[in-house]
Amino acid sequence: MNFCKHEKKYLALILLLCTLVSCKKETQETSGKPENKTTAKVSGQELFEGAGNCTACHKPDQKIIGPSLQEIAKTYKDKKASIVAFLQEQSDPIVDPSQYEVMKTNFAITKSMSEEELKALEDYILGFSN
Repeated sequence: MNFCKHEKKYLALILLLCTLVSCKKETQETSGKPENKTTAKVSGQELFEGAGNCTACHKPDQKIIGPSLQEIAKTYKDKKASIVAFLQEQSDPIVDPSQYEVMKTNFAITKSMSEEELKALEDYILGFSN
């Protein structure tokens, strides 16, 4: 079966959305109660690799679908910009605007994160700057 470039993008996007929805539902079903986001110390790395599902598109030192963590960290530090604001859709993409449409699917996850979680995620990513 041959897919054109646009069909592949949409298929990948649909698969990503299905994965995100099923992961979030499984987390809610297994815990049986809502998470208390204000009392637990959160790890940016755990959020990045787990609930945020960021590893699906971002790797530390190479571009996969989205830019590398090194590129993100360098750009945000150089421009003194806020990763948290971007993840809350309060600022425009500055690293790779061409991938913004793909990233938008993850804003449902990042917008549901607490300020503490978003800050931990930002700190983790900024740790990759040289």
